[in-house]
Amino acid sequence: MKISILTATYNRANYLSNLYKSIEQNTLRTPSLECEWIIVDDGSEDETEKKVREFIKEEKIKIRYYYQKNSGKMEAINQAVKMSEGDLIIDCDSDDYLSSNAFELIEKKSNELFKSEDLYALAFLKKDKDGKISGKNFLNIDKPTTMFELYFKEDIEGEKILVYKAKIRKEYKHELEENENFITEARMYHKMDEKYKILCINECIEIGEYVEDGYTKNIKDTFKNSPKGYYCYFKEILGKDMKGTLIKKRIYAIKHYILFGYLAQKRFNIKSIRNINNKIAYLILYIPGIIKSKKF
Repeated sequence: MKISILTATYNRANYLSNLYKSIEQNTLRTPSLECEWIIVDDGSEDETEKKVREFIKEEKIKIRYYYQKNSGKMEAINQAVKMSEGDLIIDCDSDDYLSSNAFELIEKKSNELFKSEDLYALAFLKKDKDGKISGKNFLNIDKPTTMFELYFKEDIEGEKILVYKAKIRKEYKHELEENENFITEARMYHKMDEKYKILCINECIEIGEYVEDGYTKNIKDTFKNSPKGYYCYFKEILGKDMKGTLIKKRIYAIKHYILFGYLAQKRFNIKSIRNINNKIAYLILYIPGIIKSKKF
């Protein structure tokens, strides 16, 4: 069995060594799981290429390096997925690294993934460098679920790490709108949820922290630079059958639909909202939402 580790990187030469060492450590600990590390350099201007070439010369792990004109993380990952040759696919940001037993845990649980045609991924936990879990543990680890159900019905929070069945992952990509270069991964997750499910494991396989110039640290700028994609994302959510969705999550989706509709200069269409209760909430929140959007 082979796993493809995908890393989109931009000016992260100083961070890549930790990830490289963690992959090397895992290949030594679990040699039965073959590995390739695909690095898509999204137009870096630092010494990223030099650093990666040094890794390649050591010949400790298989590394494939691809340089592209700066197009954003999501397009870089789309390219890496096309290049991947593994049976499993996992994304790992350049400022994160794998836990020491990541391959062992993945290999142990991969049989459950491949024996079911209904599953598209295994979901694992992520921790910071102090050992704190990102968000919450999974509530149900025995029953297949979806990413939408986790976050909108079970109130799971924080970043989770997906190990995809490669055959299915290659059927999807991060959909970007017009000239934007970022969209939340959740948009793709929800598309995959329509046909497949995930299996959750309360074990950590990635460790990391958000760097100062990353997407999450600068979320307001990310929102302002990618309003059309986020508008489409929340429009798609409100077009779903939201039976069983937490009220606070419905309000969250409606508020952001109004915000990004305003930022993207889209005409609001209540017909695109599926549930009658959501339509009512939308009408109630519309005016205060526009006022807050103008301040944003």
